[in-house]
Formats: sequence, C-alpha cells, structure tokens
Amino acid sequence: MIHTFTVENIETIAKILDTDAKPLGEDVFRLELKNTELDRKLALEIHLGLDVQGDSMNMVSVYANNTFLQLHNCTAFVASEILNQVTFFGTSGSKTSGLIIEKEAGCSLYANVDEAIKSGDFTQLPDDLMMCGIALSLTESMDDDFSFED
Repeated sequence: MIHTFTVENIETIAKILDTDAKPLGEDVFRLELKNTELDRKLALEIHLGLDVQGDSMNMVSVYANNTFLQLHNCTAFVASEILNQVTFFGTSGSKTSGLIIEKEAGCSLYANVDEAIKSGDFTQLPDDLMMCGIALSLTESMDDDFSFED
C-alpha cells in the first residue's frame, strides 16, 4: 500500500519497523532500529514539509555506522509487513530514487533509476540492475491518478 506523508502515517512506519517514532518538534520524527544479532543499528529521521525556497518537501535521513544518507523530495512510501521493511520514494522527471529501511536495521539506496529499468522485463537485465528494478517496481502499483508531483 502506498502512502502519502502525514503525522499519522509515521506511526505506520514505526509499527512496520517495530520501533517508536520520537517527535523532534512538530514535523521531524526519529526512529531508532537495532539488531544485536547482526550488530547493526541505524537511526531514521523523517522531515515533513520542509520549506525550501517557498516549496514544501519531505526528506528522509539515515544515520548508521560510517554512513549518512538523505532522500530529498520524498513523496510516498510503501510499508510492507510481509517484507518487514519500508520503502521511501522520490522522483525527478523520469528518474526514481528509493530508500529501503529494514526492520533488522538494514538499509538500501537506489538512486536516479530510469523508468525503463523499473517497468521493463527484469529477466533481461543484468543481475545488479534486476534487484533495483524489482525493488522500485512498487511504484508501478500506484493508482493511475496518483502523482509524485504535489
């Protein structure tokens, strides 16, 4: 299921990732994930409605050991109980970027992926591109009237 960003939907993200969303003000939320078995931990911060030169945008930041990632213009997310992960999406023209956060404190980033990769025949892609295309194909399941542009 694809969601837009609301304060209420932050709780959906926290539930899927089995953590709590800690508010850091009115429009910033921090979620901390830890997996002692795999010795992993990360923090996820979701910024709603950042004002950038008069335009509103959402941003997702990931802080992990020796890693810092940001996904700007994040307009939607898919929360999957089956996969125990949340995938955040952002687009610019025909390019999509996706940031996947796993309940087990794992993280993957696919950036500037062309439409042809995520909507084409995955079996015809090289292995490295196949995983990216499958991961971001979730955007193809959106309703026809859904738009990343708001």
